[in-house]
Amino acid sequence: MSFAAVIVAFVILTLGLNSAGAVDIFTVGLWGKYLCYATLAMSVDLLWGFTGLLSLGQALFFALGGYMMGMYLMRMIGDLGQYHKPIPDFLVFLGWEQLPSFWVPFSSFAFALLMVIVLPAVVSGVFGFLAFRSRIKGVYFSILTQALTYGACLLFFRNDMLMGGNNGFTDFKYILGADLRQNGTVRALFLATGMLLLGVYLLCRWLTATKFGLVQRAVRDSETRVLFSGYAAANYKLFIFVLCGIIAGLAGALYVPQVGIINPSEMDTAKSLEIIVWVALGGRGTLIGPVLGAIVVNAIKSWASRAYPDLWPIFLGGMFVLVVLLMPKGLAGVPAQIRGWLARKTTEIPDGAAEVSKSGSVAAP
Repeated sequence: MSFAAVIVAFVILTLGLNSAGAVDIFTVGLWGKYLCYATLAMSVDLLWGFTGLLSLGQALFFALGGYMMGMYLMRMIGDLGQYHKPIPDFLVFLGWEQLPSFWVPFSSFAFALLMVIVLPAVVSGVFGFLAFRSRIKGVYFSILTQALTYGACLLFFRNDMLMGGNNGFTDFKYILGADLRQNGTVRALFLATGMLLLGVYLLCRWLTATKFGLVQRAVRDSETRVLFSGYAAANYKLFIFVLCGIIAGLAGALYVPQVGIINPSEMDTAKSLEIIVWVALGGRGTLIGPVLGAIVVNAIKSWASRAYPDLWPIFLGGMFVLVVLLMPKGLAGVPAQIRGWLARKTTEIPDGAAEVSKSGSVAAP
């Protein structure tokens, strides 16, 4: 529970420092974005680190959750857009006079939140059922998830999808009647994101400690043995895949009002690959590692994008190579790595201090 306490302390400390004027509101919003990414990275770790399923499509579920919340936020703009019409500006630009029927229910926050959960669950459930029933695994599963994400990205770029095309949704103004530009709203969204991260961490920690978690790791290590033991490995994988899709969707739903935009670039295949780097850098199979990886990488990205925008890909690649060569268990494994190194140093026998005979006795030199 120590890491849970760290999350709570970090959220409370950040809000306290902001109230005291030591941390500006922009930083609070930026850290809220990082916590959304941390939640997304944890969903990848539960899928990849504990179940052995390397999915390159988590960015799709993240974006789907974001789009569902974005539709609600667009409805809350009302007639305050540039065209002063009761429908989103991009629909006016496309020649629409009335709101499309599938947009109407999104005036309800409860319905939008329901769709944040249901849509990623349905997409991941249908795809996972077909993939796992066909016993697709390994690199083929990764390629298929990448293809699914790429296809969805191309679909959302089309204007006839009526989802904003390549511009997506932006210019949000209100959520639950609160002005998104007000400091209190930013703090509330940051607090909600911290609570989501805490809840997801506790859920994942509990799940991986149960019998289900043991089977989950057994599927990762040797799925064939699990099948011979009488367990339906496909059902376990499908449940985890759907659960991780829902977690990613919830993270995306909180990401959008804090960042202020959602467009198809969020489901680009490069985004999913970047998430894998976060988890690998932090240490997969640890739950804590992906959180550290997501926060550290994105904090460095924010700095490098301003100071050295052209060199950011080199920074990212260099960090990945460095961790693979020097820290194979990621950032989360550094303390254990240091302890192991110190233990080896303390047990070493100095050269020339003693000679061990073939019989096992120790003789003075």
